[in-house]
Amino acid sequence: MNRLVAISRVLDWPSRVLGQTLPWLVAAVVLLKFSTVGLRYVFHSTNSMLQDSVTYAHATLFMLMVGYSYLCDDHVRVDMFYAKASARARAWVDLGCVLFGIMPLCIILGWFGWPYVRAAWAIREGALFFGGLPAIYLLKTVILAFVALLVIQSLAILLRAIAVIGGSDVAVFDNRTGSA
Repeated sequence: MNRLVAISRVLDWPSRVLGQTLPWLVAAVVLLKFSTVGLRYVFHSTNSMLQDSVTYAHATLFMLMVGYSYLCDDHVRVDMFYAKASARARAWVDLGCVLFGIMPLCIILGWFGWPYVRAAWAIREGALFFGGLPAIYLLKTVILAFVALLVIQSLAILLRAIAVIGGSDVAVFDNRTGSA
C-alpha cells in the first residue's frame, strides 16, 4: 500500500506545480476584464484582442487548475452522507466517483475533443472575430490538457482510495494546500 501512495504522490506533481504557478492568472483575468470594461464605458471603444485575451486566460485558468482543485478536495460533491461516513466508506465513494464518473467523462471528452483539436491544428485556426487573438487552436488544445490533468489526478486519488480501503492511514485528498 505504501507503494500505491508513493506513486500517487508522483502523480500529484502536475497538479501541485500548476496549482502553485497559475493563480497569478486570476489577477490577469481581473485586470484584463477591468481594462475591457474601462475601454467600453470610459473611452467608448473596444479591443477584440483584449476581449479574447480575457476568454483565453479564463478558460486556461479554469481548465488547467482542475487537477489542483480535485487534489485539494475543492470540487463539487453532492452527497449527504459523505461527511459523516468513515474514512473507508468515503474511500469507496471516491473510488466509485473516479471509476464511474470522472473516467467515463474523460474518455468522452478525449474521444470527441481529439478530432476537434486536431482539426483546429490542421488549419492553424485563427481568431474567431476580426481583430481577435490568433491561434485559437492553442486555446482548443487546453481541452486535451484538461482531460490529461484530470485523468492523472484521478489516478492519484484512485490509488490513495485503494490504499485507504486496504487499511492504510492516509488522506485521499490533500485538504492542506501545501503538502500531502
